[in-house]
Amino acid sequence: MNSLQSYVDREQSRLLDDLKAWLRIPSVSTLPEHKGDCRRAAEWLAERLRGLGFRVDMIETEGQHPILWAEGPDVPGAPTVLIYGHYDVQPPDPLNEWITGPFEPAVRDGKLYARGTADDKGQVFCLVSALEAVKATTGRLPVNARLLIEGEEEVGSKALTKFLTEQPDRTKADAVLVPDVHMVAPGVPSVDAALRGIVQAEIRLRTLKKDLHSGLYGGAVPNAIETLCHLLERLKGPDGKIRIPGLYARVKKPTAKELKAWKALPIKEPGFRREAGTKALTGEKGFSFLERTWSRPTFEIHGIVGGYTGAGVKTVIPAEATAKVTLRLVPQMRGKEAAAQLQKAVKRFAPKYADVKVHIFAASDPVQTPLDSWPFQVLDRACREIWKKGIAPIRSGGSIPIVPLLQQRNAPVLLAGIGLPDDGLHSPNEKLNLDQLWKGIVLFGRFFELMGEKR
Repeated sequence: MNSLQSYVDREQSRLLDDLKAWLRIPSVSTLPEHKGDCRRAAEWLAERLRGLGFRVDMIETEGQHPILWAEGPDVPGAPTVLIYGHYDVQPPDPLNEWITGPFEPAVRDGKLYARGTADDKGQVFCLVSALEAVKATTGRLPVNARLLIEGEEEVGSKALTKFLTEQPDRTKADAVLVPDVHMVAPGVPSVDAALRGIVQAEIRLRTLKKDLHSGLYGGAVPNAIETLCHLLERLKGPDGKIRIPGLYARVKKPTAKELKAWKALPIKEPGFRREAGTKALTGEKGFSFLERTWSRPTFEIHGIVGGYTGAGVKTVIPAEATAKVTLRLVPQMRGKEAAAQLQKAVKRFAPKYADVKVHIFAASDPVQTPLDSWPFQVLDRACREIWKKGIAPIRSGGSIPIVPLLQQRNAPVLLAGIGLPDDGLHSPNEKLNLDQLWKGIVLFGRFFELMGEKR
């Protein structure tokens, strides 16, 4: 452990420069103009892994972003650890809210700001650097390390889903490590026992053949934006309850043990509210904020487009309006089933005069992971050595679409990262605390060492 810490202390400046170089690549997977940047981001990581002695295979996808598969030097008799992450990032909008450019990494008050710092380049970099630190201090890797790093996590992981469905043996391992999550609070190492699934969809509604003059037709013809808003209100009421028929049929309450453990966590409603930057919390009545985000399904509206939104005024009645929406699903729910329920509800609730279509971008299942496996115990030991406390089992309100497939060979999945709740994932001024990064490199380096002792 001391040697790992010494290595990190000595190499901090170089490691920070390296991470900044990766973050400068605007690997926004959802925007076609950044397709070349996504490839550059994958190639950057591939080159770094080759420098550590890994065999790297860039797996091409159907016109999209490549999957990086890497295998470290063979270590006979040692456990195999599979690391999953992603190099793609969210769009940086709104740009005017960034203090410094989203792809111009900047350090302020011990925090590194840029798109992808916490989600997920910084966390992948942490694990790769942990492997580097172990090799540099011991002369070898203690485990059979495998890396599966994709470029489409932010857009549903369709290519990787197809790849792993066709080649399930790729995930054969003794442990799967997924760092695309955060700790529940500073100084409290955490492992997510559950992730929510997700349905990503677009609702497009048309009420007229074309936009019309609001003076000549206003008050007599249906406004597409108004109609869409009324439809969305029918899908989710002001009480936070989702009104999609059948959606709650599979929802199970957390156990009494889980609820007790959540109450003991150092995360309380006032702090959660301050972190969110809001004066009040809303949502489904009768549940705490942790229950709402960890154990209840949600329906969110992410954007509405329609009519005229340019400078000045254009007095039209919009003929068409579109809403980007998601459903988040809790354990026992099914992505495809929920997607079908959403489609059926939209058709049912839309007025007869409206032409409405629902496009499903992706639908993934939620995840539950066991917390009694020997890799979990190894990670807990590493946390006790480095953080001076054991792991707090929590849940996450987020989704990682590919994790259900990573579980198909029954390898224990460890959802453990170094981020913090206030990192601003998907938001302007996304950041990663550098103390978390340096400590994380030592932590996971120690985890790999302890895993290697299981030979």
